[in-house]
Amino acid sequence: MNNIFVYCEITEEGTIADVSLELLSKGRKLANELNIKLEAVVIGSQITDIESQLFPYGVDVIHIAQDTRLFPYTTLPHAAIVVNLFKEEKPEIALFGATSIGRDLAPRVASALKCGLTADCTSLEIGDHTENKTQTTYKNLLYQIRPAFGGNIIATIINPDTRPQMATVREGVMKKEITSKSTKGEVKVLDIEQYLSSDDDFVLEIIERHVEQQKVNIKGAQIIIAGGYGVGSKENFDLLFNLAEVIGGEVGASRAAVDAGYVEHARQIGQTGVTVRPKLYIACGISGAVQHRAGMDQSAKIISINNDPKAPINKIADYTIIGSVSDIVPKMIKYYKANSK
Repeated sequence: MNNIFVYCEITEEGTIADVSLELLSKGRKLANELNIKLEAVVIGSQITDIESQLFPYGVDVIHIAQDTRLFPYTTLPHAAIVVNLFKEEKPEIALFGATSIGRDLAPRVASALKCGLTADCTSLEIGDHTENKTQTTYKNLLYQIRPAFGGNIIATIINPDTRPQMATVREGVMKKEITSKSTKGEVKVLDIEQYLSSDDDFVLEIIERHVEQQKVNIKGAQIIIAGGYGVGSKENFDLLFNLAEVIGGEVGASRAAVDAGYVEHARQIGQTGVTVRPKLYIACGISGAVQHRAGMDQSAKIISINNDPKAPINKIADYTIIGSVSDIVPKMIKYYKANSK
């Protein structure tokens, strides 16, 4: 059995993307379970300080491909490098973030290697599988777990026949954890000319780029006030924004609220939105369908404000306030203003 490889994305600031660090944290646990190594692949330009960013997450080997033509990301050269590296190293498992880059790169790599790929996973586990017809048992397979049929079921997908077992994983579903104090380890600098297919890999030329800062970033918020369809209207969502401003939080929403046009999609939390782990999550008018709970049930403290005492969200809430959002939230704002310095 060979090792686990994680493709690490580089941000505009030159740091490793959070989703990649989350994958390394999970990859370290999987590698320990399988008794194999964890290896990272970093491709870009002017790569610096990578060792101190990656080795604390339990990485055993870093593969670095560096060239001025490799940043910003373009499909062909990155795919050629990863495909040829994987042909050489023959990884057991390969993980990518389910980002715009990962969703572009991973399918091309899987197609070139003629192996399976499970997209948008929310969990990864190691397990065995027995084929009933032949009674053949496959051990130490990667269970690739993801929502299916619009989030109505959770599917477990396996790939017993080809390698690597490949998956893209949604940002925020894995916990980012530093596992080592070491900032040193094995670094392999790749000669990219040996890994590129041809000069045609650079046939695409980026003439001009326009980069905008992300306007909404609820993933990193420590306090989230989330509204559901029960908030009632776009205007009523202003109450949540007022509460968020007063207590220093950010506003999120359920899919039902987004579909109703109350707020933009960037604020959607759940299986079809983002996954969050704030210190405080205030759910306002959210019924708590399983698809939404999957995106916020790891919050440290959950408060539910709901007219329905039997709402599913109340089962996972630490505190439940029975009442209307339009009545409760203004009182919270007034009390907080009166009692905070």
